[in-house]
Amino acid sequence: MKQELTAKEEEAMNIFWEHGPQFVKAMLDFYQEPKPHFNTLSTVVRTLEEKGYVGHTVVGGSYQYFAVVTAEQ
Repeated sequence: MKQELTAKEEEAMNIFWEHGPQFVKAMLDFYQEPKPHFNTLSTVVRTLEEKGYVGHTVVGGSYQYFAVVTAEQ
């Protein structure tokens, strides 16, 4: 069973579910002010990957993250 999501993790997952695969830098565009710092969001996304909610592919030396579970799950 997957671990529960924090509010910040759920907010990030909603971006993946609504907009598809994303680079962390591009995800910042979907946040309202005040936007989270890049490093903070990167940590949230890596935590989601550790929990099994997202995966990544390497694109030109950067990681593009994608949801591996649906919103319904």
